[in-house]
Amino acid sequence: MTDSWVECVPNFSEGRNLQTLDAIERAVGDTPGAVLLDRTSDSDHNRSVFTFVGPPAAVGEALVAAAAVAVERIDLRAHSGVHPRLGALDVAPLIPMREGRWESCVGLAKAVGQRLWKELTLPVYYYGRAARSTDRERLEKVRRGGFEDPEMLPDVGGPELHPSAGAVAVGVRQFLIAYNVNLKTSEVRVAKRIARSVRESSGGLPAVKALGLALESRELTQVSMNLVDFERTPIHAAFEHVQREAASLGVEVAGAELIGLVPQRAWDLSQGRDTGVSGDVSFVLEDRLAGRCES
Repeated sequence: MTDSWVECVPNFSEGRNLQTLDAIERAVGDTPGAVLLDRTSDSDHNRSVFTFVGPPAAVGEALVAAAAVAVERIDLRAHSGVHPRLGALDVAPLIPMREGRWESCVGLAKAVGQRLWKELTLPVYYYGRAARSTDRERLEKVRRGGFEDPEMLPDVGGPELHPSAGAVAVGVRQFLIAYNVNLKTSEVRVAKRIARSVRESSGGLPAVKALGLALESRELTQVSMNLVDFERTPIHAAFEHVQREAASLGVEVAGAELIGLVPQRAWDLSQGRDTGVSGDVSFVLEDRLAGRCES
């Protein structure tokens, strides 16, 4: 049944206002056919990640409904947070639950993009497999400049961004792992140095993107990573690299966290190895999906 389903992992530029986040959750949960699996928030990032699945039409409806709440309630002119952001609904990736079913996801991305502009006047950039040109395939190239200074015209709508909600990047990609390692130092230059050493674009590990960020409320810093191909760089490999680099600088690792859900295969690749993640394995996508479908 779920082979034709789509996973959606929208990131919203809000991690502090519970009323807004609850409203977004209701918008998704009240959409027939959409199955909400997870919600993760971070106050320092001022960002939340939702994970929901379902047939393509249901996922599209849930995404538009959630976007409407974000446009109404999130004002980027008054927003602060350490994570880069382009919009109130910052990024909306679509992932086929069965590998290789890209065409339906790309069609869904294009249809949703048109609705976001027509119904919410929210300009849209397409990225990943939905990109209209190769220079927009990578999300960081689309986001560069952010809400205050976008470098490229949107693919749909605009050219001006929404005055309070910015724009959104809608894309199609494979599963990735959002993974953060926290450091016992308040010096963000240390986190930035380690992030530079681990990310692929700077000569680090393959298929890894990384930023060094400050977590002021916790008096820590963070190496925030996206493992865009966990077969090439598994979770434990990223952790071991960061831990080794931190030790060389005389800094201890405070722990690590997974944002959202991970496929079983990704977790299996790191079984028996240190990932820095404590607790149970309730973050496995297939387990969460089985639990929701059975309930």
